[in-house]
This record gives sequence, C-alpha cells and structure tokens, in this order.
Amino acid sequence: MIPGLPDPPIWRRARTAYVALFFLFLLLPLAVVAVFAFNDAPYPLPPWRGFTLDWFIGHAADRLGVLFNPDLHDALGNSVWVAVWVSALVMAVGTVNAVVLERAQFRGKALLATVMLLPLVIPGVILGISILALASQIANWADARFGLELDWLRPGLPLVVAGQFSYIVSIATLTISARLRRFDITLEEAALNLGATRLGVWRTITWPHLRPAVLGSGAVAFLLSFENFNTTLMLAGGDSPLTIWMYGQMRQGATPILNAISLLLMTVTAAVVLLMYWRKPKEAV
Repeated sequence: MIPGLPDPPIWRRARTAYVALFFLFLLLPLAVVAVFAFNDAPYPLPPWRGFTLDWFIGHAADRLGVLFNPDLHDALGNSVWVAVWVSALVMAVGTVNAVVLERAQFRGKALLATVMLLPLVIPGVILGISILALASQIANWADARFGLELDWLRPGLPLVVAGQFSYIVSIATLTISARLRRFDITLEEAALNLGATRLGVWRTITWPHLRPAVLGSGAVAFLLSFENFNTTLMLAGGDSPLTIWMYGQMRQGATPILNAISLLLMTVTAAVVLLMYWRKPKEAV
C-alpha cells in the first residue's frame, strides 16, 4: 500500500477489531478481579451475590478484610522490606556496572557483559534453587568447620533479596548503560580541563544525566521484586512475602480478600506508573 493513501474500510475495521480484542484480553481478567472484590460471597468467583465492602474493611472472624488481617499485613511488610533492599542494591550496583562496561577498557569485558545477562535467560525456579543450594552449602560448611550459624544464608528474606537482586540488577545495568552510552563525554573532558575534580564532574555533570535512568531502574526493580513469585518461592522461609502468602491462601481455599488486595495493588501500581509518566522530563533524551 502506498504511504499517505487512506486505508480501505475493511482494513480499518479489522485493525479496530484487533486492538479492541487485544485490550479486552488484557483488561477483562483484571476487571473480573476488581468487580468480585466486592462480591458478598465467601468465594472470589461468579455468581454475583451482592455488593459488600467486607473484604476491605470487615473484621469478623470469617470475613477479615484487608485492613484488619494481621497475616496479610506481615506479608505485605515483608514484600516492601525485600523490595526496598533490592531497589537500593540494584541502583547502586547497576550504576557501577554501567560505568565499568561503558567507560573501562580491560580484557574480558565482552565476556563479563555476557555473563551479566545470563540471569535474565535462566528460569526463576532454577535460579532460586541454585542460589539456595549454594547458600546452604556455604552455611553448612561454616557450621561444620567453624561452628558459625549463618542464618542469613538459610531460607528467609535476606536470601530472597539476594535471589531477586541476581537478575533484576541485569535489567538495571542495561537501562543505565543505555543512558550513559548517549552521554557526550566531551562535557566531562572539558570540565576536567578547566580544573574540576573527577568527583565534582560526576556530581555536577554525569550524575544529573544518569539520575532519571537510575531512579527509573529503582522503581522498576521495586515493582519486579514486589510481584516476583518463582525465585521467591524457592528462597522464602517462615516470613513469607505477599506473593507467597497469596499462593498459600489459594491452596487453602481462596476468598475475595485475594481480589481485594489484587485490586489495591493494581490501583497503587497504576498510580505509580502515571506519576512517573507525569514527572518524566519533557526534553528529548
């Protein structure tokens, strides 16, 4: 078809139908979850039994809502704790990785860049099992050899942080590296020629350019950590994050409280994404 000519009506209708079906496929399951979070029934699925807010604010023994469920609050706190640590580590290490890959010259750099990407192609379950096996071997060796109890190498939240960090940092490294690659290095050279220190150049020239990518990587890391299941399932101990707690509730017999917490998470995530889009700088990147 010649560019600039109007599409035939049949193509326009087909394109419209395709887009509508695509968004229906994406949004219909979320809409069902949102609607049945208000269903006055002890199950999270149809049929509709009436409207209620019990799954949000209920405090009866058989209808403990989101606001009054201590187990849910503990799981949510665990997820936030893990996500904050993962985000902080990812921003710091991802920035260092990006600088090393883009600025340093050394033998084996291409191999290092390839190895950094391996966690992205390894299934999360395999990654979790591998980290658990390695950490357990180290903990058992330290206990047998020196009598040390390295509890942080046993299944638990510290090991969950390590497992999630191992692959999320690769995503952050790629994002920050792409931003650094587009930076005009002559700006740094000019500042150094004018007498600025390397720390001053980093603080006043390089970091302002990298900051959006670093903060964006931190936000993405937080969301990826918060929703991670496969790797977390292998590494979580008694203190289960939210995804593991929800999985346990599904196995025991799901209630609409899972719909309610899912609706709240969707709302918060959408608000964060909209806020990031609204705060995005208008200048060309």
